[in-house]
Amino acid sequence: MPTASSPPGPVSAEVAEIERALTRITYLSTRARQHDRLMGIAGVPLDRAAVALLRQIADCTPQRPSELAQRLGVEASHVTRTVQQLERSGYVSRVPDPDDRRAQRIRLTGQGRDAIARIREAGARGMEAALSGWSAEELRQLATLFHRMVDDFLAYAQDADTEQRTEGTATATSRTA
Repeated sequence: MPTASSPPGPVSAEVAEIERALTRITYLSTRARQHDRLMGIAGVPLDRAAVALLRQIADCTPQRPSELAQRLGVEASHVTRTVQQLERSGYVSRVPDPDDRRAQRIRLTGQGRDAIARIREAGARGMEAALSGWSAEELRQLATLFHRMVDDFLAYAQDADTEQRTEGTATATSRTA
């Protein structure tokens, strides 16, 4: 896999088509109308930011707000406000951080687990309807390739973050030298 600092070169036609398809599906899946429809079916009255955070919390062990912000690529203050909203609505609660009792971690409540299950069920039902013409084998292949792509994207992002921190440390060191 190329590293984050690989020299730019021509992009293959296949990768360009994948990028186009991902852009299209991202646009379609993040439209306000689509979100509103999904929330209506799920019976969960949350905005897109709250749903994204709720999904993230559901997919990991209890995390500190700063860790959630890093995972979502947003400012910590944004996560703090959204956590407060979710906490007031009964979807999440704060628990002491076992590593540092002064800090808190965010976890789903029973109501939060129920909400995320309904959101995922509604999303999966819509996807199932959209892909109803696909064979079981095609769906298995797509799922396998999607998971592989996500894993590669995450590995690439981690490499890029590591390189950026290394370059930042080198720059800071050269300024102080």
